[in-house]
Amino acid sequence: MIKKYFPLVIIVLLGCYAIFDFLLKEEMLETEVSSEQEILDEPSKDTSDDLAEASFIESSQTTPKIEVAPSFELSDLTGATVNLSDFKGKIVILNFWASWCPPCREEMPHMQSFYEKNKENDIEIIAVNLTNLDSGQRAIEQFVQDYGLTFPVLLDEKGNVGIMYEIMTIPTSYILDAEGRIFQKIIGSMDEQIMDDIVNAIRMYDQEHGE
Repeated sequence: MIKKYFPLVIIVLLGCYAIFDFLLKEEMLETEVSSEQEILDEPSKDTSDDLAEASFIESSQTTPKIEVAPSFELSDLTGATVNLSDFKGKIVILNFWASWCPPCREEMPHMQSFYEKNKENDIEIIAVNLTNLDSGQRAIEQFVQDYGLTFPVLLDEKGNVGIMYEIMTIPTSYILDAEGRIFQKIIGSMDEQIMDDIVNAIRMYDQEHGE
C-alpha cells in the first residue's frame, strides 16, 4: 500500500520544496532591492555635498585663461600707419564702429569725454572704423569732425581686423590691459560710467595680482 502511494508522496514533497524555494528567493530579492534603495537614498545628500566641495576646490585652483589681443596694423585718416602694439603699457579701449550706426553715434560723445579726462592716465581709445561696411572716407571724416573726436581713428578698409576680432554687432569694444590682454568684451554702446568701472576693475585686478 505504501509503495503504491510513494511516487505521489515524492511528487508532493518536490512540489512543496519548489514553492518554498520560490518564496524564499522572492523574499531575498525584495530584501536586496530594499537594501540597495536605502543605500541609494540615504547618502544622496552627502554625495551632493562632496561633489560641490570638489567643484569648489577645482574652481578655486583654476587660473582663468587670459587671451592676448591679436595684433594688427592699420592706417589712420591721414594715411599714417598705426600698430596696436604701439599702445602697450596703456589700458586700451578698442572700439569697432561705423558712421551710419545709431548706437555708435550715441556712444561717441561719451568716449570723447572719457578720453579727454583720462588720456594722461595711460588710457587710450582706438576707434577702428569698419570701412568696408561704411559709406566712404568722406562720411567717416565728417563723422569725426561732427563729434570732435581726438583719439586715433583707424580704417579697416578690407575688413580683416573686424573678422579677426569676430565683430558681428556694432559698436563692439574690447578692453585691453596694459599687457595687451583682453580684459572684457562689451557688445553695444557704453557711457562714461561703464568705462570708468571697467578701468577701475583692471587696476584693482593688477593690484591684487601684483602687476
